[in-house]
Amino acid sequence: MFLRNEKDIRYYVFENLDVADINHLFTTRHGGVSEGIYSSMNLSPLGGDSLEAVMQNYQLIAGLGFPVESMVLSQQSHGCGIRQVTAADRGKGMVHKRDYSNIDGLITDVPEVTLATFYADCVPLYFYDPVQQAIGLSHAGWRGTLGQIGAKTVQAMTDSYDSNPADILAGIGPSICKDCFEVGNEVAQEFLQSLDFAIDFIVPCTEKLDKSYIDLQGINRQSLMYAGVPAENIELPGICTKERTDMFYSHRAMGPKRGTLAAFMCLRG
Repeated sequence: MFLRNEKDIRYYVFENLDVADINHLFTTRHGGVSEGIYSSMNLSPLGGDSLEAVMQNYQLIAGLGFPVESMVLSQQSHGCGIRQVTAADRGKGMVHKRDYSNIDGLITDVPEVTLATFYADCVPLYFYDPVQQAIGLSHAGWRGTLGQIGAKTVQAMTDSYDSNPADILAGIGPSICKDCFEVGNEVAQEFLQSLDFAIDFIVPCTEKLDKSYIDLQGINRQSLMYAGVPAENIELPGICTKERTDMFYSHRAMGPKRGTLAAFMCLRG
């Protein structure tokens, strides 16, 4: 991934997805109008930020090629629900009321429809099929990672758009790293019982016998590979949101009173 600064907005893009047919980005804290603990590119009013400031932030993002009226916002529940987005969904969650819930993943093959998902340590997953011209965005918290929402997004693109997993380019966005995601051993056991490859991505905490560290980025990458996405098609971020609170909002580092990051992606018309 690499950092861009455009119109005083700082955001990240993937090298393997920096192509003419799509527009995408992952936001940072910088470039918005929110103040205080929400400073400055906060994209959710749910934590207590003013709706006016959040809407101004969306207008700033719109200036990067994502018109507000084109946006379709997820309605996340840390599950594995995936919605096939059509032209009729344009604006839902922004200028129109959402008629769906429990949606952590969005896919589409419709140009000029912007998919949007939200983060503050969880794992953003980006998908692009250059053959069938289809895209996807999925939010993978630890529960979504456990449920393999990434692999399920690949399957949804296969079912809906006849995508071949071998053609899909994928990006795993900035999120909490393996050295920072400490969990109780009961969570680690859920992974070990559900995913036969999880043992390679879990390390017991030597200082706290009831805790372990889980590599969510690594598990998501392995899950995508098992789903048929070639390893060379998957770009990792090399960035931890908890370690870089100068650049990102982090639930683990900041608690619930903080801003929210977002992933945006669309097919160009």
